[in-house]
Amino acid sequence: MDLELPGEDHPQRTGVRSWLEQHPYAAGRQLAEAGYVAPHWPRPWGLDADPIAQLVIDDELRRAGVARPINPIGIGWAGPTLLHAGTRAQQERYLMPMLAGEELWCQLFSEPGAGSDLADLSTRAVRDGDTYVVSGQKVWTSLAHLSRFGILLARTDPDVPKHQGISYFVCPMDTPGITVRPIVEMTGVHLFNEVFLDDVRIPAENRVGDENQGWALAKVTLGNERVSLSGEGALWGRGPTAQDLLELARKAGGVSDPHMRQRLAQLHMEAEVLRLIRLRTVTAAVKGRQPGPEASVRKALADEHGQRIMGLAKDLAGAAGMLAGTGPFGSTDGQWSYGYLFSPALTIGGGTSEVQRNIIAERALGLPHDTDVEAGRTWAESRRSARA
Repeated sequence: MDLELPGEDHPQRTGVRSWLEQHPYAAGRQLAEAGYVAPHWPRPWGLDADPIAQLVIDDELRRAGVARPINPIGIGWAGPTLLHAGTRAQQERYLMPMLAGEELWCQLFSEPGAGSDLADLSTRAVRDGDTYVVSGQKVWTSLAHLSRFGILLARTDPDVPKHQGISYFVCPMDTPGITVRPIVEMTGVHLFNEVFLDDVRIPAENRVGDENQGWALAKVTLGNERVSLSGEGALWGRGPTAQDLLELARKAGGVSDPHMRQRLAQLHMEAEVLRLIRLRTVTAAVKGRQPGPEASVRKALADEHGQRIMGLAKDLAGAAGMLAGTGPFGSTDGQWSYGYLFSPALTIGGGTSEVQRNIIAERALGLPHDTDVEAGRTWAESRRSARA
């Protein structure tokens, strides 16, 4: 693709600027209805934007200081899945409030006994007339305490191979029987939660796709999750970037220690590689292709890159790096100390680095499935035997 963006007077730019002049204090609903929240989505929710148009819109919104609504799980993960397999009624009910940031979403996938092997989940959904009765437990559910809806995986047929007996639901989080308990991180922030579902009744119309075919949709969600978690910021697409750290170093007059200089140079090179891979995933998305192995490639690289950014920031802060609210070169921006404490989670959330590398090996390189060499069994089978 051509990475050269249109000039200042190009119609793509002037059209966005004109809209922003007419909406100087654009609300989330206005941005959503204009198609500027997810420009690559199909109309009427997006603009069917090609990669260049999407980057131009991003650039113009950034210049104008206009922030899109914050709804990472909804817009980044649930929305693309509903576009892929949701009914027209589901799309019309959920997508616009999602884009406007009026209804937050969470993801009810992970379970205490099914971490890396997500398909080993045990939450059950039993059909009872026009509803499903759901019982089980989910964990590490970001934003569950604030969310209006969750995307839920539950087992609807326990008597078939595990990947074939899972269904995918939209779960209203205010449904009776749902209990949300906080998990407070070592950063002191409450982002994650445990969620308990005790005989929760979900309407059958909230099932997305066919019964027992939810695993295919889960892979769509996880692919988009890995794209979303691999944004420019070091902390799953948020927070500071390598360029932010490099800019601090420049303003401080540079770094005299040759080892530190080499680490900064390495971060710059990694950031450029990740930027180009991100453009590739954006191109795939706007051409209607689901994220492929490149999403796992970028996430595996981006997570470790983020940890190196935060680790170097702490080292550049010297002894002050042990204090909360301090950063490199005398910075008092608390994002650096918070980021260092949060960064260990990066290589776990959204699929561990080991899982990502297995996906890359199998789907991109054509290598055989990971096995327990001595026993000749798959890794998942070995885990089940160990638990038994």
